[in-house]
Amino acid sequence: MSFSEWREVKLGDVCESVSITHSFEKSELIFLNTSDVYDGSILHNNYSPVADMPGQAKKSIKRGDILYSEIRPKNKRYAMVNFDASDYVVSTKFMVIRSKDLIDNKFLYLYLTSNEVLDTLQQVAEARSGTFPQITFSQVAELNVNLPPLPEQKAISATLSALDDMIELNNQINKILEEMAQAIFKSWFVDFEPFKDGEFEESELGLIPKGWRVGTLGDICHINMGQSPSSDTYNSVGVGMVFYQGVKDFGFKYPEESMYCSKPNKIAKPGDVLLSVRAPVGQINVAYKECCIGRGVSALRLKHHKNNILYYWLKTITKQFHDASNGSIFDAINKSGIERVKVVVPSDVDIIDIFNDFIKLIDEELFNNFQSTRVLKSLRDTLLPKLMSGEIRVPVEEVV
Repeated sequence: MSFSEWREVKLGDVCESVSITHSFEKSELIFLNTSDVYDGSILHNNYSPVADMPGQAKKSIKRGDILYSEIRPKNKRYAMVNFDASDYVVSTKFMVIRSKDLIDNKFLYLYLTSNEVLDTLQQVAEARSGTFPQITFSQVAELNVNLPPLPEQKAISATLSALDDMIELNNQINKILEEMAQAIFKSWFVDFEPFKDGEFEESELGLIPKGWRVGTLGDICHINMGQSPSSDTYNSVGVGMVFYQGVKDFGFKYPEESMYCSKPNKIAKPGDVLLSVRAPVGQINVAYKECCIGRGVSALRLKHHKNNILYYWLKTITKQFHDASNGSIFDAINKSGIERVKVVVPSDVDIIDIFNDFIKLIDEELFNNFQSTRVLKSLRDTLLPKLMSGEIRVPVEEVV
């Protein structure tokens, strides 16, 4: 193989941005905002009433499309659609990118999501005047890409897809594990299945087992509100403590590292539940190591029990965080608002410890898969530029 068959083209010559308004023939659809997509993963498949969807819920998508957020490219809000998406509608803040005949679809996705391209587009976004660092497809279309012949594109895609498949398998396993743990929590603490034979009584949150009470997060949790340090202490090269500024840093269950801080102000401990306190209010992750938290995040920890249960507890009361926010255009919730959020507290607090013990193995497996995925992503990110530049060549004849 030689480089003589490689050619440089404008990205706009080999792909296009499409904007097709969804037909909205069903009363319920799955809406994806930019926060619902992260680094190749679509984070939910929950149906919601079309009547309740925001104004930006407009675009239809189909299998093979690439969802690519216009806002802050380095936040990695992108994914390839590899399923029937007829019931999906996505935000107008996504570019919906489709490949043309000259480029392999997976190769295009790999190019668009490479660190080099993300860095370039982030610089373009930050040079724009406006509320948010943002890009347009016309700017993406001006990028140059070195294209090998289509068979070699497919060979490169297949090589990296093997890693992506392992990453996706880990993601799917973790979704199933979390659904299992959440179902157990709901059975015990929402539907009260183990207590059905006992007496129930009315409360402001509905029927609850007799002896249980309605408390608040302020009763049961330590709440640590984030505070952003001086921006001259920020860096992206790993100096100091990992720094989470807000929901943009959140992943499926654990946040992703992209920014660090040499002089942290507020620090969350391993196992703390991280709560988004600025729009979108109420999204949660779990700190897996000591970290600096900015003003878009608070850290919650149970006062008298291990913290494992709190993640599942808070996932059942997301709406209450929205209700407790200030209702402005840029929704936010303060410490007193979090403290007032109401929860049902069991009379026998030992059940909290029993639940923590019950899901311990599930939580451990979730974390192990997360760590494995981090290693696989690092390997993929190391190989990607070498394969895309031709520094490492893939024998085309070996790809079936």
